[in-house]
Order: sequence, then structure tokens, then C-alpha cells
Amino acid sequence: MPDLIVAAEVQGPILLCDEGLSVWGGVDPQSGRIIDAHHPQRGQSLAGHVVMMPTSRGSCTGSGVLLGLAFAGTAPKALIFREGEDILTLGALVATRLFDRPIAVLRLSASDYDRLAQQSHAKITATHLRAGDLEMPLTSVASEGLTLSDSDRAFLAGEHGEAAQLAMEIITTLAAAQGAPSLTDVTRVHIDGCIYASPAFLTFARAMADKGGRVRVPTTMNAISVDHANWRAQGVAEDFGLAASQLADAYVEMGARPSFTCAPYLLEDKPVAGEDIAWAESNAVIYANTVLGARTVKHADFMDLCIALTGRAARSGVYLDQNRAARRIIDIDVPEGIDDAFWPMLGWIVGQVAPDRIPLLRGLEGLNPSEDDLKALCAAYGTTSASPMMHIEGVTPEADMPPTPDADHARITAADFARLWSGFNQGADKVDLVALGSPHFSAAECSAFAALMEGRQVNPAVATIITLGRGTLNTITASGVKARLEAAGVTIVPDICWCSISEPVFPPSAKVLMTNSGKYAHYAPGLSNRAVRFGSLAQCAQTAQSGMAPTTSPPWIAAAPALAGH
Repeated sequence: MPDLIVAAEVQGPILLCDEGLSVWGGVDPQSGRIIDAHHPQRGQSLAGHVVMMPTSRGSCTGSGVLLGLAFAGTAPKALIFREGEDILTLGALVATRLFDRPIAVLRLSASDYDRLAQQSHAKITATHLRAGDLEMPLTSVASEGLTLSDSDRAFLAGEHGEAAQLAMEIITTLAAAQGAPSLTDVTRVHIDGCIYASPAFLTFARAMADKGGRVRVPTTMNAISVDHANWRAQGVAEDFGLAASQLADAYVEMGARPSFTCAPYLLEDKPVAGEDIAWAESNAVIYANTVLGARTVKHADFMDLCIALTGRAARSGVYLDQNRAARRIIDIDVPEGIDDAFWPMLGWIVGQVAPDRIPLLRGLEGLNPSEDDLKALCAAYGTTSASPMMHIEGVTPEADMPPTPDADHARITAADFARLWSGFNQGADKVDLVALGSPHFSAAECSAFAALMEGRQVNPAVATIITLGRGTLNTITASGVKARLEAAGVTIVPDICWCSISEPVFPPSAKVLMTNSGKYAHYAPGLSNRAVRFGSLAQCAQTAQSGMAPTTSPPWIAAAPALAGH
């Protein structure tokens, strides 16, 4: 029987999405139109529809964007999933329960999902789903099977204040939907909801702060939407800059640390293997699980704050040993002579091959990827997969964990890289902007780029910008790398990253950008409405100097079509 996770009486035409969708970066936050350049339903609108998709994917910010769509009157009437889904479910729950903007959420079996997909219109009530000649009774998800501690019940009773009570209500509702047996303590939280993607984010944070919300575990913050100290001097519009900085301030008021980085694993105090944490920000989640061996599901925006206010999270998903095993084994044919562009491209392709399950990657043994290579891999993987982690044989802590008995097999060939190179390089040869730092650049990446620019200058026609966290900025300032970069004409901007940047910090006149980030190559066409070129860090340095993207792909890419026979 279909599960009714968020109850609302709604009806509308069905929009069937062939693939999962990241609402953040993939949907216009005002109109509800799909803008993900790589999505099969690009150009169609979620507004007013009963939207069907297997599950969501991509950014944890999607919950907040969905709430923003609800405030704008352009949200879907309902979301119907075939698999487990937390990010958009949470956004719908907050919109429905806190702000009286109803969005129903259902989860159907594969057979029921396929039957409904044949219909054109659906109506959802508190008890039934009706579409054409289909009528399916609904079962409301209840929390009777969730074991709560005395402390959990104290939160629900309001003994720790209104904000913490509301937070625990949200946690337990989603925990029941996930089938979690109980909650677990977490040692730290990383907040993703501090990005000002719409006024909804400030409305939620301000409401929780005003209700007395205070974090109970150490809590770091993601990149925000402005350079907090300098946005006025940078010419950012007062209405946007003030709201974005007020959003950050609301979380700091609740006790979060103003780290303002999308790469919390670059901070000195990083989680260790086996540690239960609660991180939002998709690339950070994947890195924590995959590279560090810590444990966190991909927590949605708003849930991150709820967990920070209580120190508790649903014991489900990859918090559990049995859910960390690979369900798809991917053999990789590594081309000869790869450079650092290989890793973000690999992440994007792996996400396409394993969009809904944890993969085990084989064939990379002996490549010795750096921490920055793994950062790029994890970030790009998060754009195309809903999974919170992967295993890399010979590299990651749990790669020797046996795959599930039903794990299947796939292969990635040189031809896959050739196709993606073409897809990532749709822009013109003349480049106006080199965009580096998605996720935030590390000190090692800053040093590497400074070495590539040593004795050379950025072309006056090419803005070259690195975004990074405050901790990294302090490090490269002390080491002299910051001065070397600035002497070469590179602009360094803290607090924001490319997925939260806006004009005029993003140069308004730029028409074509180049990046070494697979994550930003994926999101930039929709987020910035600019054409994109992609390449290695060395190619980005060459383009910064010349203003022209490489006219040919590197040898390891150029050889791929021949290897594939086309």
C-alpha cells in the first residue's frame, strides 16, 4: 500500500521526470521551471503539478528551494517517489506544517509507480490516491515503531524550548518515514541552510532563532551567499546582501561557528572513521563517508538545524553498517596519461552509472589520488547521484566491505570521458571568467595555481576568481601564497562559493566561464545562465593568461573515441 508521508489534499496534472532532479541548481526558484541543462525534462515546470520522480538528487539545499517555491506559489502540488527520499520531503513537511503551504508527499512501490505513470492527472486525499481508473488506498506513516529515549521525549514535551520541540517533531516524523528503529547521537553538525537561495531560508532561520533555538553540539556553517565583511564594497545590492548576511547572522546567533565553507573537511578538526556526524552540503557528505569513513546521511537543509538543536538524528541509511555496502560494482578503464581533470569527470560519470546506490569503483588502484582529487571526485558525484557515498578499491577506508549479494556490474570506458568532455565544453573558445573553488579551494590547490601563474599575469579581459573558506584564507595569507596569487592578478573571495555567488561578484559581463570543477560545470549553465568550458587546473591557468580555452582536448581524452571505435 502506498505510503503517505506528508498529508495534503491536492490535485493536478502529472509531470513524470525520467530522472531524479536537484531542485537547487536545477529549478528556477521563482517560476518552478526545470533549468538543469542535463535533465530530460528541462524547460517544463513543477508549478501546480503532481511531480513523479524516482528520487531526488544533488544539493541538500533543495528542501529550502522547495519551501521558496511554496512561498512564491510555484511549488508542485505533490511529490511522488519510487524510492526513499529525504531532501524534498523535508521541504514539503516544513512548508505544510509550519507555513500552511501544503505539498503532499507519497512513496509508491515500483509497480504502483509504473501504473500511475501512465495517467495524466491525480488527486490525493487523506486516504486515497486517485488517477483515471486507478484508486489506491494510502497508509499514513506513523512513528509507533520508533524507539525514543527519555531525552527524546523531553524534547517532544517542550522541556528544551519551542524551537527544540519543533526540531524533534520534524526529526521523528522523517525518522518514521525512513523506517528508522531509533535516533542516534551525533558529535557535530554542518549547516547547509545558510545559503540565501530565496527569502524562505531567512524566514525559517529567523523563526527558529526567535523561538529560542540554540545548538547543542559543535556546528559549522557552509559557504554563504555574500562575502560577509565586504559585500557592500563589492557592490552587492542592499536588499540581497542584507538578507543574505542576516541569514548567516541568524545561525551564528543560534551558536553556529561562522566557518563559511562548503568544504568542512578542510578544517583542522575533521571527523574520524566511525564517527556519527550530521552534515548537510552534498559534497561534504560524500567526502565524509567516502574518504574519512565518518557516518552521515545526506541531511537536507532545515534538518541540519533540527539536528544541531537536539544532537539527535534518525539511525537510518548509512549510519547503519548494512546500508554502507556497495550495490553496484563499476570497473573503470583508466585512459593513459590522465591529468587532474580525470577525477571530477569520473565522479560525474559514476553518478550517472550509479544514480541511486552505493558503487564500488575498481581499476583505480595505484593512481594514488590526492585529497584534492578525491574532493573533486566526490563533489561531481553528488551532482548526478542521490547516494551519500562510494567505495574506491585500494583507496577508501571501507572499500574491503563485501558488496551486497545482489550487487550488479557496470563498466566506464574511455568513450564515456570523451562524451562528457564534449558535454562539459559547449561554450565558445573565448573565455571571460576562470572560476575556481567549487568546492572551496584548499591551501594546496591555491599553492598549485600560484605556481602555474608564477611570473605570468591574468589577461586583463579574463576575471580569474578563487573562492575559499576563511581558514584556508588565513593559511595562504601566512604562507605568502595569497600575495603571489594577487600579484598575478587573481582575485580571492572568501565566504561564498560558485554555487552561491551572484552578480556583481560574478562578473556581469562574462559570457563564457572556464572551471576545473565537475560540480560547477554541471550547475553553472542553470545557475549563471552562462556557457561553460571545462579543463584541468593547468588549462585553467593557461586560459587565465590567454583568454582562450584550449582548442583541442588533452591527449588522454582525444584518444578515447578511437579506443571506443567511433
